[in-house]
Amino acid sequence: MKPARRILLVDDDPAIRASLRFSLELEGYEVVTFATAENLLPSPHVAGSDCLVLDYRLPGMDGLEALEQLRRRGVTLPAILITTTPSRRVRARAVALDAALIEKPLLCDGLTAAIRDVCDPRARAA
Repeated sequence: MKPARRILLVDDDPAIRASLRFSLELEGYEVVTFATAENLLPSPHVAGSDCLVLDYRLPGMDGLEALEQLRRRGVTLPAILITTTPSRRVRARAVALDAALIEKPLLCDGLTAAIRDVCDPRARAA
């Protein structure tokens, strides 16, 4: 049996964090959650994970700043940024950091489809 893909989820809203975790676990993912980017950065879970899902608006460091720090450290983990009404600047930064962007509200299986897409290079090539 193949081990579950590990998803790192960063969102400061406990209700959103819990509901996304529940939903992703129902899809068969292992989910490790963080309330802030500052909690994520030193985590040993970063190594060996399959995907990173970050909220853009976080207290302290925003999601793209955290991703930028990870990229500077050589972390190439596929990333998905979730946010509401992203500006052109946010979209451009996400592209520059090779992060997929999904706008809130998250509908149906949009997040799980995006995770499958960024984690499976064959799906992107098809």
